[in-house]
Amino acid sequence: MKLSEIYTKIDALYPKRLSDEYIEKYGGHDNSGILLDGGKEITGAVFSLDLSMGAIQTAIEQGKNLIVTHHPAIFFPIANLRFDDALGRRILTCAENGIGIISMHLNMDCASGGIDENLARAVGAKGDILITEPLEGCGYGRLFEVAPKTFSAFVSDIQRELSAQRAFAYGDLGREIQRAASFCGAGVDGAAIRRAKEYGAQAIVSADIKHNYICDALESGLNVVQLTHYASENYGFKKIYQNLCDKLGVECAYHEDGFML
Repeated sequence: MKLSEIYTKIDALYPKRLSDEYIEKYGGHDNSGILLDGGKEITGAVFSLDLSMGAIQTAIEQGKNLIVTHHPAIFFPIANLRFDDALGRRILTCAENGIGIISMHLNMDCASGGIDENLARAVGAKGDILITEPLEGCGYGRLFEVAPKTFSAFVSDIQRELSAQRAFAYGDLGREIQRAASFCGAGVDGAAIRRAKEYGAQAIVSADIKHNYICDALESGLNVVQLTHYASENYGFKKIYQNLCDKLGVECAYHEDGFML
């Protein structure tokens, strides 16, 4: 099977147009799609949140010649490829071993059943989920109710569900949480805090939150859970893998860089 045929199957469920629509409506930058295609028949696919050397080694050891990532293997234009540079080494190792690369970023964040929605489910969302930056039928940023619990229990439950080894918890650990907001990856800014506050959330969950936004959230009456970027998205990407692996027509495997959790 050609790499382009596999890409078409992935794009049917998590269309790249969602990335284009999100950027047009809300701004930002992305580089999703087929990033490396050597034209070979695909013998198998490895799914990995990142194009890490661990994922590449897994593909080589298992005789698979496609890696599907969430984070773009090449995010911004590059001027050169050097083996003594981390990015260059990854791309050149893939090229030398005939490994193709598909990256699906903002589209997999925003899609129905995508990474952002799955983070909300892992946090404990129940009932209707509101989307803070909506696209047609999907979008980014979630507001929702959770079963009432202390903030301490709220954080512990999130870590257990996500297999997160570390999390920063800011706020009163005894406070009862009934409403929350979640943003996979590095999605918290002033607008996100304002929407969470207007919704009546007691807690906000995300990753890579800048110090000034943590301060603003706390002073706005929001407790904060800051996960690693990897932990906030690996759970949802693994769900996507489970949805896709029987649909692509090639043997698939999942690589997890567990030290990033």
